[in-house]
Parts: sequence; C-alpha cells; structure tokens
Amino acid sequence: MTSQPQQAWDKNASSSAPVRRRKVLVLGSTGSIGTSAMKVARDIPDRMEIVGLAAQRSVDTLVAQVAETGVKQVCVTDEDAARRARELLPQDVRVFAGNGGLVEIVRESDADMVLVAIVGVAGLAPSLEAIERGMDLAVASKEILVMAGEAVMSSAARKKVSVLPVDSEHNAIFQCLEQRDPSHTRRLLLTASGGPFRKAAAADLEHVTVAQALKHPTWNMGRKITIDSATLFNKGLEMIEAHWLFGVPMSRVDVVVHPQSIVHSMVEFVDNSVLAQLSHSDMCFPIQYAVTWPARVPNNLPPLDFAKLATLHFEAPREDVFPALRLAREAGDAGGTLPAVMNAANEVAVEAFLASRIKFTAIWETVERVMQEHTNVAHPVLDQLVEADAWARRATTRHLA
Repeated sequence: MTSQPQQAWDKNASSSAPVRRRKVLVLGSTGSIGTSAMKVARDIPDRMEIVGLAAQRSVDTLVAQVAETGVKQVCVTDEDAARRARELLPQDVRVFAGNGGLVEIVRESDADMVLVAIVGVAGLAPSLEAIERGMDLAVASKEILVMAGEAVMSSAARKKVSVLPVDSEHNAIFQCLEQRDPSHTRRLLLTASGGPFRKAAAADLEHVTVAQALKHPTWNMGRKITIDSATLFNKGLEMIEAHWLFGVPMSRVDVVVHPQSIVHSMVEFVDNSVLAQLSHSDMCFPIQYAVTWPARVPNNLPPLDFAKLATLHFEAPREDVFPALRLAREAGDAGGTLPAVMNAANEVAVEAFLASRIKFTAIWETVERVMQEHTNVAHPVLDQLVEADAWARRATTRHLA
C-alpha cells in the first residue's frame, strides 16, 4: 500500500492573490530548463528575480549567467570545475562545490522558490532542504518525485509550501485541475510525442543507433531525457510523478500519443468532460506559470494560430512494443523504494546505450531484471532511498558487465 498522495499546491492559495516578484534559485542553470528560466526572467523582470545559480561543469555558461543576473551565490558540483569557476568569477561571488554544495546554497539563499532542474538523485537533498526552509519548489527533475514522492509531498504539506510542476505535461494538468477536488477527476491524460520510433516495427528496435535515438521529433532536450523519450521511460516516470503531484492513483493516470506536442496534457472528469492545455512547444510557458502562479501575466512568447495547426492527431501508445509504461505502472503501484530502483537502473542502462555498449532494447530489458531482483522497502526515509538508488546502480552495472 502506498500512502495517500498529497496535492501539488497549497489548497489555501487564492486565485485572486496579489502577484509578487519571486526570488528564484535555479539548480541546473546551464541546462535546457535553466537557460529557459533565464529567458523567462528576462521576459518578466518585474515578476522574477534570479538570486542563485547551480551547474555541474559548464563554467563558461555559468560565468555569463552570473554577469547577466548579478547573483552572489553559485554552486558547481564538479570539484575541478568549481575551482575554475572561483578563478573566473568576481571575488564577491561565493562558490559552493560538490553535491553537498547544493544543500549549502539552498540553506544560505534568500530565495522564496527553488527551481530544480538537475537530472538524477543529486536534486533530492536540496529539494528537501528547500521545503524545510519554507521555500516553494518548482520541479523540473522527474527523479525527485519518482524516487521520493511520498517524502517530498508529505514534507511540503507539513511545511505548507507549494510544489509546482515545471514539466510541460504536469504543468498542463496543474492548469486544467485548477485546485479541483481529486474525486472529481476520472483520469489524467499525459500526452507523449511518441519519440522517433513511434511507427517503428518492434524487430527494428534491435538495430537502433544512438544517433537515431537522439533525433527527437519535437523537443530539444539533453541526451539522457531524449533517450528516455525514445524508450517511453520518460513518460513512465511522468506517470509516477503525476500520481504524487495530484493525489491520483496510478490506475487513473494514462498516456496518449500526440505527435504534434501542442496539447501538453488533459484531464478527464467524472462527468466525461475533458479539459486540455495547449501552447507551442516551449518550456518558457510552464516555467513562467510556475513562477507567477496563481496569476497569468503577458509575455513575448508566440500565441497559437489554430488555422495553421490544421489537425491534431492522437493514438494509443504501443505498450507491447515499449514496456516502459508497464514497468512504471508496476513501480508506482508498489511504491516504496521500487520507483527509485527503476529510475536508477534506467539511468545506468541509458548511459551504457549512449556509450554504444548495449542495444536499445536492452535498456528496458535490464531495468526489468533489476526491478525483479529488488526487495522493496515501504515508506522509505532518505537514507533508504539513497541506498536503493546505489544498489540499483550496482545491480545494473553487474547485469551489463
């Protein structure tokens, strides 16, 4: 049994609340989400101020971002890159280093919102620290809620802070729900582009190359998340994330393939009405809404031209060809440490595929074997989640050896 999921927002928040200028600490500032957040801050400077930045090793980009924003606190998790950052940045800019530095920069920041766009387990500890310090959390890293959805959402409820989704799909559902009672919801419908192999025969997937898998038809993303989109593990992780964000059982979270990526997700209600959120494929849209919520403010992003859209196409995912959705549903239903194990095993398998050491289909085959080996721990604390993640990485590496 999993615990009852919490809501993704503060139930007491009023839609008529005054708009404020958010002080935002961006963890993962040099990646695609982070650079989009920089664009949003430029677009709505009266609503958003970036007060801290964190990156892994892209020092040159980080230095340019510091020059633009004037922040006085940064974190670089790669130790060698952190030393270089200290040499290049002004002396009055404090540089935190390592994964521990992510927690330190949260602890020392005067931010009221932390935007987490770090891939992997590294984003979990600073997220929990942000919640403990009463900061709202804008979540762009799926792993946080996949690994520790129960802990994150229960902590957020206890501290009365908001957890706001930045993934385009979850942000769309967030907008469609508008704080409605979960009992009024029949299904959450996450849309998926289908990736580059939407129509590929199952037998052809055995021979997929890294270059082919990295050619996403819609979004420009990092290498790991692009491979996850090709396997549909990305959507599987999003199913678990939605389960925790919106207080909906896994059985009421579904996926529909929508190759145009204009409808970002939908909600079906008990009266058979369906609400959908539509916009161009640009991460600036959900980032802005997370920052300005519950208000909507003008921006310079392009509006939709429905006459040019012509048609919107939908189809069912091929779960028999892409088992990631089934594995994610199993992990989400089981709860405990199993989602963390699935996530870690997938990360290691994707790295092996990107290094051309395994076949494309071996990604989900390996993940399933590791999940079957795991002894699940219910209601885990942080240390148990970290250990489950480490165990899964060791087990996956052993399988791939």
